[in-house]
Amino acid sequence: MAEIKKIRKQIHFSGRVQGVGFRYRASHAANGLGVTGWVRNNSDGTVEMEAQGTEEQINKMLVLINRGSYIMIDRMDSKEIPLEEGEYGFHVR
Repeated sequence: MAEIKKIRKQIHFSGRVQGVGFRYRASHAANGLGVTGWVRNNSDGTVEMEAQGTEEQINKMLVLINRGSYIMIDRMDSKEIPLEEGEYGFHVR
């Protein structure tokens, strides 16, 4: 059986992403899919996230976040970063 490859992504979201339940939806989706990491609002109106899991888990989480009725993501910049060993759960910061 092939080893499941985990990745970690740092993602910045801009658009209508603050004050619309974005972080709650992100946390709920991530915890439901087994993605670990965190999400927080930035002072410039963007939202920053680090998400760790399989590519498929992270992509499913992003789809669930984008289904939020008031959330409007205009731009999403992501890059792969090193894994965090021993991380547990997904948290709102």
